[in-house]
Amino acid sequence: MKNLLFGFIVVLLLVSCKNETDKATENSKATAEEVEKEMTSQDENFEVIPISHASMVLNWNDKTIYVDPVGGAETYATYPLADLILITDIHGDHMSIETLQGLNTEKAKIIVPQAVADSLPSDFDTQIDVLNNGDTKERFGFNIEAIPMYNLRSDALRFHPKGRGNGYVVENDGKRIYISGDTEDIPEMRALENIDKAFVCMNLPYTMTEMKAGDAVAEFKPKTVYPYHYRGADGFSNLDLFEVALRRLDTAKQIEIVRLNWYPVK
Repeated sequence: MKNLLFGFIVVLLLVSCKNETDKATENSKATAEEVEKEMTSQDENFEVIPISHASMVLNWNDKTIYVDPVGGAETYATYPLADLILITDIHGDHMSIETLQGLNTEKAKIIVPQAVADSLPSDFDTQIDVLNNGDTKERFGFNIEAIPMYNLRSDALRFHPKGRGNGYVVENDGKRIYISGDTEDIPEMRALENIDKAFVCMNLPYTMTEMKAGDAVAEFKPKTVYPYHYRGADGFSNLDLFEVALRRLDTAKQIEIVRLNWYPVK
């Protein structure tokens, strides 16, 4: 009887192990498919091309937008000329005079905060639109609103004082895109409404933690969020922690998280 019972237990264990193995295999396949999907981001009339860290190219309704173009003009040689250029702040990972001067910007309007305008050569004066926090401007059918971006922690206030830089909400054809720039989980971010796609930073000590970013995104509930600008002083932020923080609220579980390759190997 003991032998029979022992044999029955062994069979149960073997079946259980096989089921767990099958589940792990299925999960692995699902994860691989998800990663493959996340390496590209193209909707109808909207395409995101990550360049590096904070820099990206948006192709949107037959217009091209460069966000924080840095890294040299050659980096953008294969992309259409910019119609709009958005610059968020004066730091070198957001503003590069050398890159701007090397680009063909003859048809572009350049949207900047005052601190950036004060740093650019006079060559660009006729192209620049200065937006202070809360200002709006319409260009080429796109409505651009300057959103505050700043630090909250006392030990980080020196990095991004309130009023110097801009995040942006860009709207066209009913679609609203939020670009955070360098910020923490400020009230102005948490109060955003009707955002379709959000690009949200997370890197210490300069901006915010993954958990703070996830909590803020869960509050303003964009349809899709792109973690970006996640390399800090001690390496890369943990995007899994960001996802954990975001998924803690049932109301945020429908938000799509898209992980793109913001740090290509060169």
